[in-house]
Amino acid sequence: MTGTERLAALLRERSVTFGDFVLSSGQRSTYYIDARKTTMSAEGLALIGDLGLRAIRAAGWHPEAVGGLTLGADPVAYAIAQTSVDSPPQVQAFSVRKAAKDHGTRRLIEGNFAEGDDVVIIEDVITSGGSARQAIEAVRAAGGRVLGVLAVVDREQGGRQAIEADGTCVVALTTTSLLRLDF
Repeated sequence: MTGTERLAALLRERSVTFGDFVLSSGQRSTYYIDARKTTMSAEGLALIGDLGLRAIRAAGWHPEAVGGLTLGADPVAYAIAQTSVDSPPQVQAFSVRKAAKDHGTRRLIEGNFAEGDDVVIIEDVITSGGSARQAIEAVRAAGGRVLGVLAVVDREQGGRQAIEADGTCVVALTTTSLLRLDF
């Protein structure tokens, strides 16, 4: 079984629930993908770190850092950063808050990000593209350069196209079609 096949199996086993759901995009769905149940598992972290780093490099991206909107992007970014230690060059990780704190440094972006950095935005599940676009906006406002978006799962519901319409390339490790959820 390939890494991609194992990731799909893990997502189906751990992360997919059937029922009646309202997604963060406001859309209704007969299934919910809680990717965190996979991305925060020991095996999922190892798989996603390896697959994610390979996908970033295959896309020709050379980021200083990877990150996205907390909480979904966090374990994926951390897994990729950790994997890069044994596969240089190293890639750092950061998190984008949904809103800046009103105390301390009042930063919107936490972790290893600096103005001028080339970054890849991470998304666990793309539906409408709203979370990735919010992270892209925050990074650009802070002086970062977005090379592209890496998603664990593309729900194939227009999010990829919305992000790409803004001029940002999207790479997904898997899709609902590959997970056999496209009914």
